[in-house]
Amino acid sequence: MPRKTIRRILPDFTKMLQHPSLQWTKPLVRDPNLLHINRESVSLAVFVGIFCAFIPLPGQTFIAAALAFWWHANLPISLLMIWISNPLTIGPMFYLTHQFGSFLLGSDPINFTVSLTWEWFSNIGAQILLPLLTGSLLCGLVLATCGYFLINYLWRWKVIRNWEKRKDARRK
Repeated sequence: MPRKTIRRILPDFTKMLQHPSLQWTKPLVRDPNLLHINRESVSLAVFVGIFCAFIPLPGQTFIAAALAFWWHANLPISLLMIWISNPLTIGPMFYLTHQFGSFLLGSDPINFTVSLTWEWFSNIGAQILLPLLTGSLLCGLVLATCGYFLINYLWRWKVIRNWEKRKDARRK
């Protein structure tokens, strides 16, 4: 089952929560789906993680954790999926989402150089922000939905395949 594969990769969170320094988190994790591995919680976690990876704001981890608590998704997997937007991929990812957002809004993408000053952000940032947000949120929503259905389908396929193997083994 996929659950066995995921459990081999992830650490045992029930043992980790018994550590004295993490006692304050026990009231937060009373929901069983936050740490348990089942098809729905993992699929939702993939959705949350991919969607939050495309949000062009700092604090993606906090947003993903809040959404995981709210939607009862697997918390560790949703936080791991955020790393789709890592320091190597975030530049090309946001460049492409800006281009896509400009295309959707019917505006011409602007050529710019980044200067981390307040004047640059106040002059050019407003021209960049709307296409970036539009493209990022739409791409994030579409790709997260695809990830949700892909995980759901693969999980179901694996379970059915295991059932068929057990049925064939009983016939022999």
